[in-house]
Amino acid sequence: MTKSKVSKAGMPYLHFGNGEPLVLIHGLGEVKEGWMNQFELGDEYELIIPDLRGHGEHETEDEITIQNFAMDVIDLLKEHKIESANIAGLSMGGAVAQEIFRQAPEMCRSLILASTFHYFPKKLAPLFLEMRKGRYSRRQKKPAAQLALYSWNRNVIEEFKDHFQPSQKAFRESLESCLKVNNINLLKKIDIPTLVIGGQYDSVIPVWMQVWMHKLIPHSEFVIMRETGHVAKLEAKERFNQLIRDFLNKQSCYS
Repeated sequence: MTKSKVSKAGMPYLHFGNGEPLVLIHGLGEVKEGWMNQFELGDEYELIIPDLRGHGEHETEDEITIQNFAMDVIDLLKEHKIESANIAGLSMGGAVAQEIFRQAPEMCRSLILASTFHYFPKKLAPLFLEMRKGRYSRRQKKPAAQLALYSWNRNVIEEFKDHFQPSQKAFRESLESCLKVNNINLLKKIDIPTLVIGGQYDSVIPVWMQVWMHKLIPHSEFVIMRETGHVAKLEAKERFNQLIRDFLNKQSCYS
């Protein structure tokens, strides 16, 4: 297992591989090791995989917001003198990826937005507010797995539980920030290659949300991953990884 490093600002992260830089940003309550099934991408890409504030090894008293998550990732890239990178995010991580584009578009070569959102209509808010009641604590991982996963494979469920490690305070504050996201106008301005990925049976963020995003982002590509829920990177790791490779390799051919 690759050992964690810590940035000058105190952000734990994994950094390995060779090729174009590819940042992998985890979702709400997850940890950087939740991308372990994508570690194989290090054979083609320089992987940068952080723990966001309040998640995993990243203990902090600093303010937790989508904006600050993005700022931390940008600072990490600057620390490594990476001028631009491919930015991939799952769920909340996809919102962070969008915010990175807002703050530093010149640092984004491409975006990969998986099972994510750009705005929360009022009718979706109650679902996420229910999560705030503590349903998804460290002691209650099974309900989270049941909601997030389409598969009932025991190994998949156990792997999900290993990488879903929410801190109550960070979870609540992160969720509150998610509910404030409104990138409707931002998406119309995205002018870099963008891949939007939806899970066919996603019960956390319905696939129609990704369809909406795809329609707003000029010239974006859209793929529905069949027979997956919210975490296709885990449930269909081979297909998910190949999708990323194909998308990024295509961009390299055009550049």
